Amino acid sequence: MTRFLGFAALLTLVSVSANAQPAAPPKLDVAAITTALNPDAAPGTILIARGDRIIFESTIGTYAPGGTALHQLGAVWRWASVTKQITATIAMQEVAAGRLDLDAPITRYLPDSKAPYANRITSRMLMQHVSGLPRTEDGPIGRDDWSTFYIVDPGTPETGRTWCEGPTAREPLSGFFYGDCDFIMMGAVIEATSGKSYAALIAERITQPLGLTSIGLFPRADPTVAGFIGGKPESSAFRLENFGAAGALYGTTHDLLAFDRALMTGKLLPKTERNVMWDGKPEYGFAALGQWSFSVPLKDCGNTPVRIVERRGFIGGVVLRNIILPDLDMVIIMTSNRAEAEAAFGEIWQQAGITHDVMRAALCATGTPL
Repeated sequence: MTRFLGFAALLTLVSVSANAQPAAPPKLDVAAITTALNPDAAPGTILIARGDRIIFESTIGTYAPGGTALHQLGAVWRWASVTKQITATIAMQEVAAGRLDLDAPITRYLPDSKAPYANRITSRMLMQHVSGLPRTEDGPIGRDDWSTFYIVDPGTPETGRTWCEGPTAREPLSGFFYGDCDFIMMGAVIEATSGKSYAALIAERITQPLGLTSIGLFPRADPTVAGFIGGKPESSAFRLENFGAAGALYGTTHDLLAFDRALMTGKLLPKTERNVMWDGKPEYGFAALGQWSFSVPLKDCGNTPVRIVERRGFIGGVVLRNIILPDLDMVIIMTSNRAEAEAAFGEIWQQAGITHDVMRAALCATGTPL
């Protein structure tokens, strides 16, 4: 599962400005993008869009380690924790409709909640991972080092909302602790406020209005792209459906782009609610609600910072980066089916790794400053 490394202290050393952006669209350095990609460490796909137009799209490397079959465009990937970004969007739709107060205790919507401190936990805390709820990694470990939370049958006490409402030693706002339970509970909240199941909300709020065809919730009849860890097939022990509103969605990169564009252009959220969702907090490593939002300059590209909304996904051997550049009207989506790609993609704020280098190539033609 994905973990976003804390970097508030380092980012505070950088002078950032969300409004200081280039007036003209940046040129695309295709050669530099190709050089930045790594078919050994991060084979998969890449998509770069400006506005509604895809300006670069390619596969990278082979599907399986040591194999000859190449990755294919149009494949269905598990979106993993990118699901949280979509759950947060639906939550903010509930805010816009007046049915959800981000700062009300979740007991207003889940009066039967058995979570410790349920009368103090808010939806904002859940989506910013400061609720203090248990982390699945802290629970029992089962086969292949997977938490039993992800192995047992759905609906049993060892998984889902029931387990997430179990004991915890952390109080709300005691610190940033990334975990799936926050969004498992957030899924329950929006089901309560809307009166609809999470699956129905995805269909009615995302797939149907946007005309998407590949997005769905696990389990899935046809397999998605399979992952590899250390050169070997990932474990089959875990059940993707157990990730629920925290990580169970799947789809193509084109459908993810369509979601991003709808979010950027106001089709899914009014600007006010979107700005709240994209308000990254330095004290929490610039975590916003269900995603991260920060501004940093790119290496050898002048000192002008770029505003970035980033959401990662990482389950088993499948890794995603969903990057929105709001002020540049651009989207970058990268996928890989090697667990090692999580490290290879790197950290944009450290000005290192595939993600940073691809972004630099996309925004700073041959090193020309923004």
